[in-house]
Parts: sequence; C-alpha cells; structure tokens
Amino acid sequence: MSHTAHIPSHRKPRRSASKLAVRAGVAGGVLSTLAMAGTASATPVEPVTETLEMPVLNMDLGSEVSSAVTTAADNSRAAAVEGELNAQEENARTGAAAEAKKAKEEAQKKADAEKKAKEEAERKAAAERASRNDGRSSLSSKSTSDEGGSTSDDSANDSVATGSAAAIVSFARAQVGKAYVMGATGPSAYDCSGLVRAAYKQANISLPRMSQDQSLQGTKVSLSNLQPGDILYWGSRGSAYHVAIYVGGGKFVGAQNPSTGIVERSLSYDMPTGAVRIL
Repeated sequence: MSHTAHIPSHRKPRRSASKLAVRAGVAGGVLSTLAMAGTASATPVEPVTETLEMPVLNMDLGSEVSSAVTTAADNSRAAAVEGELNAQEENARTGAAAEAKKAKEEAQKKADAEKKAKEEAERKAAAERASRNDGRSSLSSKSTSDEGGSTSDDSANDSVATGSAAAIVSFARAQVGKAYVMGATGPSAYDCSGLVRAAYKQANISLPRMSQDQSLQGTKVSLSNLQPGDILYWGSRGSAYHVAIYVGGGKFVGAQNPSTGIVERSLSYDMPTGAVRIL
C-alpha cells in the first residue's frame, strides 16, 4: 500500500461531456457577441430576419380534436331535434284538447237545439189537436141546437152526480186551469193519476198512485154506459198510460200534459180505451 493512500484525494471530479459542451457553447456565444460589438462601428448591421416555425400538431391529437368537434356538433343537432319534437308533441296535445272541447260544445248545442225543436213540435201538435177538437165540439153543439133547439150532448142520459160522485166531480172541475207536472199530487199542480187519486180522496176512497193500478180498480164498464165519477183510462187495462175522471155530459176532466195542464174536454177530444167504476 502506498504511503499516501490514507490521504484523501483533492482532485476535482470530471465534468460530463454534455456539461462541457453547454459551457463551450455559452462561451462561444459570448465571444461572438463581443466580436460583433467591436466591429459594429465599421460594418453596418444587417437586419436580422427570423423565421418562426409553427408547431406541428401530432396527427393523433388532431384526430382526437376533430372527433370531439364532430361529437359536439352531433350532440347539438340531436338536442335541437329532440327539442323540436317535444314542441311539436306539446302543440299536438294542445290542439287535440281544443278540438275535443269544441266538438263537445257543438254536440251539446246540437242536442239542445233538437230537444227544443221537439218540445216546440209537441206544443204545436197539442195546440192544433185542441183547436180541431174544439172546432168539432162547436160544430156538434151548433148542429144539435139547429136540429132540436137543445144544448144537450150525446150523453143526455147521464145521471146527475150525487153523493160521493158529486164530491169527486166537483173537486176535479175545481182543478181545471192548474199546471200539469209529472209526479205532482197537488195542490197547485198534478199529473194524471195524482189528480184522480186526490179527487177520490174527497169521497174517502184511497186509490193506488199509478195509472196502471188505478185502471184495475172497481168494475170495468162500457164507454156507452158511463156515469159521473167513473175512471177513464188510455191503453190496456193494467197497463194504462193515462187516466181521467168522467164528469158527465160526455166530458172528462184530466191532467193532460205540460202544454194544456188540467182541462175539461169532450170525449171526442181524445177517446179513452175503457173505463172502470168504483162507486
């Protein structure tokens, strides 16, 4: 072993070739600058033109950017189309609702108009029928007067109402002029069976409420053998749809319909189907 081996070396470490090259480059640059400055007064300085080079995009990066732009554009178009479809759908719903409402209103107006026309036709028909029957009654009375000078009608053989029959007939005639109302039983309005039932109540006789049942009461009698107080019915017995009270003299009192109300009419006004006698 050397006798100097224990003494640490003071030699500087070697610099790497790259570092030396950098330093050499820097020194060379400085010397070149000084040399140019020294000759600046003698030699005119040429303008330095530098060319800047734009960075070149990596092809893969350009593809990714292009793809992202395309995707964003597609998404924008899809959103616009969806928004347009939603708007059209909402408009369609609104339009359908409006059309349905309009159709319903028109249907209701048409139904109301038809109902009104039907009621008007029924009123006119009832008025014409009443006018014709009144005309026939007048002609019949005139003919009888001209022939025999008498005001008696075809039922001159009717007996005079007495007792319970008189009470029934008197009550029925007292209601003439009042209103006809379906289901009414008095005292200001009646329907047909309600009037008959109320009249018989004056004689302390209780009758069923409905015309069908009233036509089944008592004994069936011929229309040529009527007496005051008999119940007249229209339709078949047991299925009658209308009833009235025979008051004598070939006439009856009945609650006819909403147009006429309660009236006293000749049998020829509306000939009944049959009659029953309860008294």
